[in-house]
Amino acid sequence: MAMELRYNPLIGEWIMVSSVREARPWQPSDRCPFDEGNEETGTGWRFLILPNRFPMLSPNAPKARSVDDFKARRSLGYCMVIVESPKHDLKDLHEIPLDDLALVMKGVRDEMIKLEGSGFVKYIYFFRNKGKEIGVSLTHPHSQMYALPYVPLRIRLELRNMRRHMKRTGKCLLCSILDEEVKLGERVIYTNGDFYIVKPYYSMWPYEVHVIPRRHVQKMTQLTDDELVKLTDALRVTTAMLDNVLGRDMPYIMAFHQGPVKNDDSYHMHVEFYPMLRDANKLKYAAGVEWGLWTFTYDSLPEDKARELKETCRKVTPILNPQGNCT
Repeated sequence: MAMELRYNPLIGEWIMVSSVREARPWQPSDRCPFDEGNEETGTGWRFLILPNRFPMLSPNAPKARSVDDFKARRSLGYCMVIVESPKHDLKDLHEIPLDDLALVMKGVRDEMIKLEGSGFVKYIYFFRNKGKEIGVSLTHPHSQMYALPYVPLRIRLELRNMRRHMKRTGKCLLCSILDEEVKLGERVIYTNGDFYIVKPYYSMWPYEVHVIPRRHVQKMTQLTDDELVKLTDALRVTTAMLDNVLGRDMPYIMAFHQGPVKNDDSYHMHVEFYPMLRDANKLKYAAGVEWGLWTFTYDSLPEDKARELKETCRKVTPILNPQGNCT
């Protein structure tokens, strides 16, 4: 078994290597391992947080092998699976009742608090993959959480820019962006007072949206119970909107961007959704420029997509939260 972190000196980032992953099941046709009543899950639960049986990281990771002048280290960490409901056939988060999903989010927050106590954990990443287009191996509704022994490059870049902006202006960068979006109004899609759903001015994916807390807060572990309910509401509205804007289920990645375990007051947490369709029958492929240079191309206007999303928001929100405000 090989499990280690290998360092890419060209970009200054670690690559997670794990031969354990080769054995993971791929969309099994027989009984799903996350269904209620299986050996791994048991019975009588509303949600579960389980260790991933095919992890990239482990608290008992073997010693990394040394190879000439290349740099490697142990894959210390945790990989968790969050099974959000015992119901196998739920399409998305908005089909889980608000109270039930809020309970899941509180469980995730509490698990993060425990993981932050591990001396080697430097960053906690909570994410969700939906759809076969993303490569989802099990269709039962679930999310994942990685507790990493390093701060990922993407977060380091965001943190650097947030630090620079705060040093230069005395203000939070994302607070400033949200203030500007609210002032203009064109790309703000929904708010419940504590959280905003925004189609970013600088969108990379056609139907990309971000969920941004109004309060300047760095990590999910700092959210109150009431704020977690509001976050849950915003996530349900987002997935309902994405699953209806094109008249079909939307494959997407949900990525929680939060500050490192070692807190930095300049960071502002937010949730980014990367939907993978550009219309009902076409995928948005990340191709040569995107993969080779990390420079995304946008084949429309974010403002046009924002209008589509706003129209969809007005249709789905009265069912989910009559008190919510689609702009």
